[in-house]
Amino acid sequence: MSELDLNKKTSEMLAKSEANAAKAEKTFIRPEDEEREVVAPDGSIIKVNPIYDYFSNEKPKEEKPRGGVVEKFLNWARAESIWVLGFGTGCGSIEIPPLVTPRFDMFRYGVQMRPTPRQSNAFIISGYLSVKTLKRVIRTYEQMPSPKYILALGSCTINGGMYYDSYSTINRLDKYIPVDVYIAGCMPRPEALLHGFVKLKQLIKEGKAEKANEYARNFDEYKANQKKIIKDWNMPDYNW
Repeated sequence: MSELDLNKKTSEMLAKSEANAAKAEKTFIRPEDEEREVVAPDGSIIKVNPIYDYFSNEKPKEEKPRGGVVEKFLNWARAESIWVLGFGTGCGSIEIPPLVTPRFDMFRYGVQMRPTPRQSNAFIISGYLSVKTLKRVIRTYEQMPSPKYILALGSCTINGGMYYDSYSTINRLDKYIPVDVYIAGCMPRPEALLHGFVKLKQLIKEGKAEKANEYARNFDEYKANQKKIIKDWNMPDYNW
């Protein structure tokens, strides 16, 4: 095959790939999320785009600390009431239930589980994270009120662990969402998780657990990284 024929074939393949991508992007939108016309309360016809109309259209804002005694008091209160979202993302989730048992009793540390992101201020990324799950993690993290904190378990969240060359898992979590505390182990025992919570409480009281503000400051960079790996992006950029 000549170089001219090879270039022509390459161009055709690229054009076909782009056409397939455009077609796929359309199919990623669920029927209920497609743009449509609805009847308003006054009887007029309006266009609704659920993906953008039902969420905020503003970027997250940095919440600057108040400083002084007030901030110290608030940080003490935050450190003593860590509400963890009940969302298991990987194999490390099996280490979380023992924390609520009498043997480990995480409640004495002011830590308890909550069912929804709106009620939570801590999120445990428990081990490996598939690209498909990352999409849900981003949406969930952005719905949590600030200040909020991320604890990441095991080597999978640092360099991919045993899945470092997998096509379907990420290999460095902090490229996509900020991490406050890493907890070593594969998987870490419940004692290690408690130590991670103690470390997080220390950072909060010292005013150093400001990763949520870092996410707001570098939002465009994080969002660009997220869209590079999530090919079927079918949700708004701002999920709060």
